[in-house]
Amino acid sequence: MEDAIKAFVMYLQVERNASPETIRNYRSDLQQFTRFLRSTRKGSSSIPVDSITSDEIRAHLHSLDRQGEKVATLARKLASLRSFFRFLLREALVKTNPTETLRSPRLPKRLPRVLTKDDAAALMAFPTGPSPLSLRDRALLETMYSTGARVSEAAGINLNDLDEADGIVSLKGKGRKERLVPIGDVALQAIREYRRSLKPTPGNRHPSSPMFMNHRGGRLTTRSVAKMVARYSSRLVSGSVSPHALRHSYATHLLDEGADLRSIQELLGHASLSTTQKYTHVAIDQLLAVYDRAHPRAQATRLPHGKDPKSS
Repeated sequence: MEDAIKAFVMYLQVERNASPETIRNYRSDLQQFTRFLRSTRKGSSSIPVDSITSDEIRAHLHSLDRQGEKVATLARKLASLRSFFRFLLREALVKTNPTETLRSPRLPKRLPRVLTKDDAAALMAFPTGPSPLSLRDRALLETMYSTGARVSEAAGINLNDLDEADGIVSLKGKGRKERLVPIGDVALQAIREYRRSLKPTPGNRHPSSPMFMNHRGGRLTTRSVAKMVARYSSRLVSGSVSPHALRHSYATHLLDEGADLRSIQELLGHASLSTTQKYTHVAIDQLLAVYDRAHPRAQATRLPHGKDPKSS
């Protein structure tokens, strides 16, 4: 099992060009499953991958469920095992895929939280003061809201990824796919103020240096960015949000202002339009208004949404 995991990780790094975070999650899930197998196969130090059954995978997931793991976590762990066994099948290391007969847990349909435009503006203003950390936090919040960057993409921005003259930043997304997105003047100004506050060193002036640095001069982790967003957003009346909510708010606010879904799809780096459609939230009244304006056979007049025609 250990050798198979090493080979799979190498495949993720070399062929799939997966991000370090993705690789870390896959490795962790597979190592956890290995520990479960050792605990149930008492006396077995070696675990041949072709001996693993669907019942053992099912028992592993049931065990995690009893321990209180969330449905989304169980679904991710099963997805890790699916990818692992598909790789083993491709490499002829197993003859059958034991995950084929397993169904993924049904995830609750839940839209990510969306900030109002007022809340987004308030969140951007919370980091105050002239210290480099406060200036960094504001620049990072502005960048995430201005570009719709995933938290890993924002943390991964280097100095040479930003083209100030054209107002463009290069983001490295899932599978290390690179895309160019516009970045607004407010975010650019916040970045300039933050970078001016840093004492010049060879480590923070090299083109491949991280744009946003921790207090030791290293790159911020996704966890530290999430904690930072949660800390500031907890001051909102509506409560704290995750970095994902900034990305979702970015897309929703663009849509509210008339951007089309195809453009938003490109900006977000989604492979399919269906992902973008799930990602954005539009009130039914907005959809009806668009329909009434655009469709030649739309009703000449329409009652407000939800109003009973008999009461008119």
